[in-house]
Amino acid sequence: MNNNSHKRKKMLRNNKAEKEELEKLTAQQNNGYLKKYAPTNLLRLAVCLMVFIAGVATGLVSSSQRSTISLENYTKIYTAVRGGDPTNDNNCAFNKQNSNCENINCLRLDNVVHPKKLSHDLSDQELVWRASLVPKVVGYPFKRVPKVAFMFLTRGPLPLLPLWEKYFAGHDGFFSIYVHTQAGFVFDVPPDSVFFGRQVPSKEVSWGDVSLADAEKRLLANALLDFSNERFVLLSESCIPVYDFQTVYKYLTKSAHSFVESYDDTSRFGRGRYDRHMRPNITVEQWRKGAQWFEIRRDLGIEIISDYKYYDLFRKYCHPPCFPDEHYIATYLNIFHAPLNSNRTLTWVDWSLGGPHPTTFVRENITEGFIQNIRNYKKKCLYNFKSTTVCYLFARKFAPSTLEPLLNLSSKVMGF
Repeated sequence: MNNNSHKRKKMLRNNKAEKEELEKLTAQQNNGYLKKYAPTNLLRLAVCLMVFIAGVATGLVSSSQRSTISLENYTKIYTAVRGGDPTNDNNCAFNKQNSNCENINCLRLDNVVHPKKLSHDLSDQELVWRASLVPKVVGYPFKRVPKVAFMFLTRGPLPLLPLWEKYFAGHDGFFSIYVHTQAGFVFDVPPDSVFFGRQVPSKEVSWGDVSLADAEKRLLANALLDFSNERFVLLSESCIPVYDFQTVYKYLTKSAHSFVESYDDTSRFGRGRYDRHMRPNITVEQWRKGAQWFEIRRDLGIEIISDYKYYDLFRKYCHPPCFPDEHYIATYLNIFHAPLNSNRTLTWVDWSLGGPHPTTFVRENITEGFIQNIRNYKKKCLYNFKSTTVCYLFARKFAPSTLEPLLNLSSKVMGF
């Protein structure tokens, strides 16, 4: 038994010694392996890092492609305002994948200064920002022919459209047309009409509400996108021209003043609509009233659409019986640009019957003498500081039934 016990102990000691020796040898081998293959391990680590970086880069590329799609959508809006076709290779400022881009003039000046398409998805804030941009360089790098922008604020169709088409005929390049309707209305005219494609993105408008003044500013901002538009006339679907185009064009482009009716009405229909919460920015002494239908020059148009401070006061405090379209522009110009304004409107109306709306004329009212009386108004007015009888270039309100007699008289009486 003692012999066997002794042998067993000796075997355990030998196994322990072999195990320690084996562990020692393994450690030495491992140290040798690391020394021998250390460069290879570093290389493998570098490869792993490269694979990781490549994965990150792939993700970024995918993300950038999704961002590019979003950017292209915005570009479509931008090029629509510029007048270009986003599907055309000529408009490749953002289309970097087009191999022909380097050989194409991507920023054609004509698209920038004369937008051909009026459809866009810009918000009112974005539209005003874009329209308020003013070049600081004196002069123009292109031949600029001043144009008159005719801005029609209408509920829907233009019943007197044939009369206006006759009026504009033969004068391409000297006018622009803009039509604001109720939201959702499709202004459908034949492709050969000068009104084709001239509807601006429109919103709902309510009479007497600030939305009416919003529509005016929206029309004005869209018209300002064309750098050649120099004078801006606001009209309704019931307006008519009482002079030929050449006379109107010369009258407007040669005028030193804008034509916005602005007067101090001390009655309850004038100062009585003033809200004292507008102080101190607008005082009752500065408060003015005037007809909605204005004509202004370009620099004043930019000032009007760029104003938020004073317009917000009207939005907050001018509600029926206060009407922003009768007071905002008249008051704003009186405070800041009175010397540039004639303080009269170019659109004749008949208020002799009283009430909240002027007289509406029908077919039976249209005679040669009636139109001549508007053309040669009994009271004289000032034009470039000189007295004249040519005080009104437009008139309203004319019902659809007046179209035929007006067309019959236009060449003999109005000159077109």
